[in-house]
This record gives sequence, C-alpha cells and structure tokens, in this order.
Amino acid sequence: MNSHYADDLATFMAGVERRNPNEPEFLQAVQEVAMDIIPYIADKPIYRDLKILERMTEPDRIVSFRVVWEDDNGEIRVNRGYRVQQNNAIGPYKGGIRFHPSVNQSVLKFLAFEQVFKNSLTGLPMGGGKGGADFDPKGKSDREIMRFCQAFMTELHKHIGPDTDVPAGDIGVGAREVGYMFGQYKRIVNRFEGVLTGKALEFGGSRIRAEATGYGAVYMMEEMLQHHNESIEGRTCVVSGSGNVATFCVEKLLELGGKVVTLSDSAGYIHDPEGIDKAKLAWVMDLKNNRRGRIEEYVREFGGTYHEGEKPWSVPCDLAFPCATQNEISAEDARMLLDNGCRGLSEGANMPTTPEAIRTIQSGKTLLHAPGKAANAGGVGVSGLEMSQNSLRLQWTRKEVDEHLRKIIRGIHDQCVEFGTAADGHVDYFKGANIAGFNKVAAAMIAYGVM
Repeated sequence: MNSHYADDLATFMAGVERRNPNEPEFLQAVQEVAMDIIPYIADKPIYRDLKILERMTEPDRIVSFRVVWEDDNGEIRVNRGYRVQQNNAIGPYKGGIRFHPSVNQSVLKFLAFEQVFKNSLTGLPMGGGKGGADFDPKGKSDREIMRFCQAFMTELHKHIGPDTDVPAGDIGVGAREVGYMFGQYKRIVNRFEGVLTGKALEFGGSRIRAEATGYGAVYMMEEMLQHHNESIEGRTCVVSGSGNVATFCVEKLLELGGKVVTLSDSAGYIHDPEGIDKAKLAWVMDLKNNRRGRIEEYVREFGGTYHEGEKPWSVPCDLAFPCATQNEISAEDARMLLDNGCRGLSEGANMPTTPEAIRTIQSGKTLLHAPGKAANAGGVGVSGLEMSQNSLRLQWTRKEVDEHLRKIIRGIHDQCVEFGTAADGHVDYFKGANIAGFNKVAAAMIAYGVM
C-alpha cells in the first residue's frame, strides 16, 4: 500500500476507532477489509462521496436485552442477549446465534460485519447479522438449556422474521438449541415459518446443513488447487478444532484422498502420524457430540501424541484448515507453516489468522490463502438454501444440496480470482473476496439513495 492510501486508511480507521472504542475484534475485521477497499475506491468517487464504506461499518441497529431464566436448583440466572443487524441492502439479515461466555458486542459486530461480505459472495439474497448471549451451555442440563433458549427467544422474536432477520446456529447453538428457539417462536407468533435455519429435517431443515461449513472449506481449497492444476489427493492436512466444522472438514478431506494428522480443542491438540481414518473420525464425533469429552482421550484410544496448551501449526503439512476460533494463527505460526512448505490454507473459522499472520503469508506468495468470508461461506450458503426450501415448502435431496453448495463455492472462488489477480498472475484471495463482496452491497446501497 503506497503512502497516500496508507494515510487514507489511517484517517478512516481513526474515525471507526473513535465511534467504536474498546472493540478490538470489530476494529480488526474492519481494517482487514478497508486495506483492500480504500485503494479500490480511490478512483471511484461515487463510493467516497456517498460514504459507502463508512455506512457499511455502522450497524443498522444493535439490540441488547436481558435474558432471565431459572436453573434446575430454582436459582434465578441473568444473562445478556444481543442481535447485531449490520446491513440488509441485499436481503434479510442472516447470521448465527452464539452462546459462549466470550460473547460481547465487539465479537458480534466483527462477526456481523464479516457476514455482510460472506453472504454477498454466496450470490444469494441475504444481508448480514449476528447474535448471541454470554450464556455457557457447558455443564447445563437439557432442561436448563431449553429454559434459556425459550427466555432468549421471548425477547428476540420481536426483532426477527422470515423476511426481516433469519438467525442460525453458531458456537454453542446446534440443532437442539435451534429446535427449542424455533418452538418458542412458533408458540408466540402462532405461525410456522422459516425464521431460523439449522432446523431438524422433521420441521423444515436442510440436508448437509451441519456439514456445510466444513465441506465448504475443503471445496474452496479444492478450487484453489485446481486453479493451479493441483489436487488434495495424497496431501497431508492439519486441522484445528474438533467440533462440527473441523470434523466435517476431515470427513470431506478423507473422501477426496487427503491424510489428516491433527485435531484440537481448547486444551491442546493431538497428532496422529498414521492419519485419522473414518473409524477414528466417527469415534471423535461421538466423543464430542455425545460424551462431551476432551480430545486428549484420542491418544489413549488410538495412539499418537497429545500436546497440551499448544496449537497444531508446527506439524509439517501440505494443507492447513483452521476450524476453531478467531486469531488462532499468529505470525510465528504462519512462519512455521511457510517454513514447513505448506501449500494452502483455507479458513474454516471466522478470522482465525491475525493481521500479522496475514502479512507474513502474503509476503511469500507461495501459500494459497482463502479468508473465512470466502472459505467458510458454505454454512450460510446452505442456510440460504434452507430458506429457499422453506419458501417453496419442499426439501431437496442430499445430492441436490451438495451440488448447490459446490456451485456456490465455485462462484466465490471465481469472484476472488476476478478481483484478486495481479499482473503476475498471483491471486490475492483476501483482496478478491473483499472487493467482490463489497461491490454487490455497495451497488444496492447506491440504488436506494442516502438512507
């Protein structure tokens, strides 16, 4: 970035920081986008005159509310719930609900801002939003989780609807939680409508919704490699996390001939040099989904090594898939990946690489790096397909949904190539995703006038 653009970026970010103090996650997400958009709009005065980027960084609204519920001991508990409705220029607000102690306004604003670009890239008519609560589902009984979800929806239902805002699941919110919230919504409004996605098949869900984010991250990697006449088959893969995104990422990698050697959770990672096969993966899914165990138990069952308190990025690999949480890859981790000859990195999590790590990776131009807004868009893509199926009052087959998912990811890759390819042929997937996502939303905002 030349000095003129750097000055413009600094001025722009100073304004964002002034309006959003003490929100580091949100500021990081905005800066990552602004670094590409400010040079792009430098010769396009309409975007500057209408303050499009400034308007995109300001949420349409943020709803914050008290959630009061009763635990199994009869004690009254109080949590805080949120819904960030960031931008609905191209469709109803769309984005997950997260239940986790780390939830705060900064985290949800970063996720909602990313969601605007991610949803735009899918080609589906969806705006961006995000919500959640500082509620921790771990250690809670099913009855406690049900009561919390019902209390949460009692307030949230005032602000959502199938043509207004369509939440989905996220960390801490799976099919069980979505079911409880959908039931409460239906009871309050007395309507059966597609107001939530990630529902069970029995009441309007879509096939492949649970798998979609993990599958999409692999499909994005496949597209990047194919663009260079390469493939996943025979490649050693490092995956972080052990939830839905990570395990279904592993499932698809195995199907395409990859060899996965790591998984992790918040306490550490396991390294299995022999590879995690389908039987081992099924055991991990049972461990995490049913027994709520820790990943270190894998080593006692199958061998390998467990690395407490560490991340898996020092393990030599061809392909890396961060599928855990934000900022899990530091500049030092990125340097290790490069030094070990890693060829591709596809972000299954939201913003898992720090700004310093991104700069480290981009300086080398040897590692194909797909940002989360492109690589993990498969989840919201299938959520959009669930909305379509709800509107049509039908359900597509697994094959049909998977074909739609592949088409969505291929379209995202093509947009990244279109807007991110330099004169020397190198594709900057961050730049491509940011500009492509921006263009569609900006065009709609301009068409509406100043509002």
